[in-house]
Amino acid sequence: MKISDIEVIGLRIPKINEDCQWGEDAVIIKVKTDTGITGIGETDSSPHVIKALIETPQSHSSSKGLKEILLGEDPLEIERLWNKMYEESNYIGRRGAGIHAISAIDIALWDIAGQYYGVPVHTLLGGKYRDKIKTYGTFIPVDKPEENGPLAKELVEKGFSSLKFGGGKFGVDPEHDYKVIKAVRDAVGADVEIAIDLVSLWKTYSNTITRAKQLEEFKLNWIEEPVSSDDLIGYSKLTGNTKTKISGGETLSTRFEFKNFIEYGNPDIVQPDITRCGGITEMKKIYEIAQMAGVQLVPHGFSTGILLAATVHFLASCKEGDLIEYSQSTSPIFKYLVKNQIAMVDGFVEVPDSPGLGVILDEEIIEKYRIF
Repeated sequence: MKISDIEVIGLRIPKINEDCQWGEDAVIIKVKTDTGITGIGETDSSPHVIKALIETPQSHSSSKGLKEILLGEDPLEIERLWNKMYEESNYIGRRGAGIHAISAIDIALWDIAGQYYGVPVHTLLGGKYRDKIKTYGTFIPVDKPEENGPLAKELVEKGFSSLKFGGGKFGVDPEHDYKVIKAVRDAVGADVEIAIDLVSLWKTYSNTITRAKQLEEFKLNWIEEPVSSDDLIGYSKLTGNTKTKISGGETLSTRFEFKNFIEYGNPDIVQPDITRCGGITEMKKIYEIAQMAGVQLVPHGFSTGILLAATVHFLASCKEGDLIEYSQSTSPIFKYLVKNQIAMVDGFVEVPDSPGLGVILDEEIIEKYRIF
């Protein structure tokens, strides 16, 4: 079996010149083989940039497009192909979008392997530790603080016992943030877990420590990315100086960045995104680094059902993989791209046992929102 083609598909709901919010665009790749097996992957990144990184012709031996690197290769040799992509795209990759593109292809290769051997990806990863995984629902809070209470209560009524929110106006004004969190806590009660995502908006250690202490009464499950993941000193000072756990890492890629983040930033929770950190292959290594350091790994995941499926298979194969993010995006791309999307039932997702990732795409949705 050989790789015969790599198709890059960009999806977008708003027009190119219009503002695009989380969940309103996506980039999907299909790795095709000469036997008819096609693997599906994605990355939560800039679709046009990913397309360029995959399809660009080489400049020299360390500046090749990923498609050129992989054509004619055996897709079952996943670890070797990861290293080949990393080394031969070294000048244009190594971190950031270069690794995002590798992530999408890597996920598709695992999908191919599962289909080829007739087993789910979690079996290839060593077997599943659980048949279902607890979810936490992630939503973007609305601007009026009081309206977030009913929104959160509705999610609890759907079955979630753990929630996280961030984005929009949240994270800028302390008074506004306090009102939003209070509205949510009052609505869902003391037994529901609440976490907040600051997307680095608290900026500094000193500001974060002040804000964290102001919010202690709400008993937050964790505070996510209060400062940039590059601020290792800030993270290391926060951990242990707050009563609330500190998490971060969704913007990082490769085991190398995560090793530094864990060793020097010392977060309580690390949150790699399987579609950006290097795919399933690299995620396994990041998990082992976290385990050896005694750091909990809770993956980031706010995109399509492809990302959700890849994360479910990965976590099912991890001894400590017992919590998964479940997007509450209303975007049609999230809701309808995957026809057999893994559903949340009573606060859990079931681990699928179909070969590969088990993802079936809705080609009508692809054609409706396709931009390339």
